Amino acid sequence: MTHLVQTMAFVGQTPWHGLGIRLEPKQSIETWSREAGMDWQIMSAPVNYRPQNTESEHLPFDDHKVLYRSDTNAPLSIVSARYQVVQPRDVLEFYRDLTSVAGYELETAGILKGGKKLFALARTGKSALLKGSDAVNSYVLLATSCDGSLATIAVPTTVRVVCNNTLAVALNNTVGAVKVPHRTAFDASAVKRQLGIAVSGWDEFMVRMKALSNRKVNALEARSYIAKVICDVPAGTQLPSVLSHERAMKRVEELFNGSGRGAELAAAKGTAWGLMNAVTEYVDHERRARSQEYRLDSAWFGQGAGINPRYGR
Repeated sequence: MTHLVQTMAFVGQTPWHGLGIRLEPKQSIETWSREAGMDWQIMSAPVNYRPQNTESEHLPFDDHKVLYRSDTNAPLSIVSARYQVVQPRDVLEFYRDLTSVAGYELETAGILKGGKKLFALARTGKSALLKGSDAVNSYVLLATSCDGSLATIAVPTTVRVVCNNTLAVALNNTVGAVKVPHRTAFDASAVKRQLGIAVSGWDEFMVRMKALSNRKVNALEARSYIAKVICDVPAGTQLPSVLSHERAMKRVEELFNGSGRGAELAAAKGTAWGLMNAVTEYVDHERRARSQEYRLDSAWFGQGAGINPRYGR
């Protein structure tokens, strides 16, 4: 499936995935809804079926329902009758008071896979510098799905400005994402209360990142770590699965050793911080993907999201 650029919007610099249309800063929720392609509703209808080789009429399947788009009638999924839908507008409304009162600013929002996944990303206003020039900004991502592939999730995340790396690292050791399964109604106020605990860990997070920027890494340590993260096997293991990733591992080493964006900055050159960002740059920006939409989906919600949290191990 090709990406549909009209289903995303952003402010500021073009996102690393290159998708969407640019908006001026501080737009209303209504403008975001329209320009990000989120001004429709998820509708539902009963599931019926007709057995083959019979004269029976269509029979009801009471335990399930079809979800479809109100604007195009395009089907989205078949889910349990108990499935609690979170509407596209709900994703944006989550940020209304945060942007009007708490100083947050929406930076990107939209849909993936024809509307099966919905998301919005807002900058919290918190930022920090590592060794004077390597800027990191704090964000909150809210995302959901209507096909059962993703719970509604609010997660603090960070973006390294020099390369637009989105670092999926929890802001402290105990509180990260707030997840609401679709068997439960989404309560935005309750999620914000829980999320406040996570966002408050920003200072602790930056202490950890500064420690990484001061931790020198030699070539042997770097290769061992890359093997562990890219191949997801214990360091030093000599297995066919490791050898099959040799090209990817070599490319991450090149990014770490100077070809990566921001690799020559003092905070990153030869440090654990630089190594973490080399892996992120490869996973999010360079690894083969069917399209940029699929690359974004993998980085935030799929295989890439599974790799990124291993940075902290």
